[in-house]
Amino acid sequence: MRGFVEMLNEQRWDDHRFYHHSRINQSLHLMSSLAFVCTYVLLFTYPVVGALLGWIFAMWIRQVGHFFFEPKGYDQFNQATHEEKERVKLGYNLHRKLILLSVWLGSTALLVLDPTLLGLFERPSDRAGFLDHLAKLWIVLAVGAVLVRTVQLFFLQDVKTGLVWMTKIVTDPFHDIKLYHRAPLQVLRGELFDPKGPHRHA
Repeated sequence: MRGFVEMLNEQRWDDHRFYHHSRINQSLHLMSSLAFVCTYVLLFTYPVVGALLGWIFAMWIRQVGHFFFEPKGYDQFNQATHEEKERVKLGYNLHRKLILLSVWLGSTALLVLDPTLLGLFERPSDRAGFLDHLAKLWIVLAVGAVLVRTVQLFFLQDVKTGLVWMTKIVTDPFHDIKLYHRAPLQVLRGELFDPKGPHRHA
């Protein structure tokens, strides 16, 4: 168990130091994480609202931070190019995120065009029925995205690495709140980037 926790902390550290230099990105991650925590609760009470909040708000503002605010040039702190960091990224690097978001958009468009989703659902009688199907589709997609990458890591690395990564993804919202709760204030102070590079957190 100790080795599992150490590997989890190492994966969290790599993700932080490689992909969270921008304070704006950190602030967006804070907002996203708060929304994801609400999503976790809502999935057990109001799953439609939870799925909509998770995908439309929490997921997208998280990716906006990575795609538009995180620097893509040479990383002096880590002595690595953006391409090198993309290659060593265990989870969803920017390329894999584009594929995931494309699948999300494509499946959503398919449901709009065919509310039965090729016969998987009964045709909804009203908007509430459609949103219920949409929520189910998005929940399955989210769970599937985590499981697919986890199983891939079983073969690319090992079972332990995959399970650690899955644990990291599920707990990221709570950890990011702890890490980035000061980021909005730092942005207001004009501190758009950490001048010393990301610092290791316990």
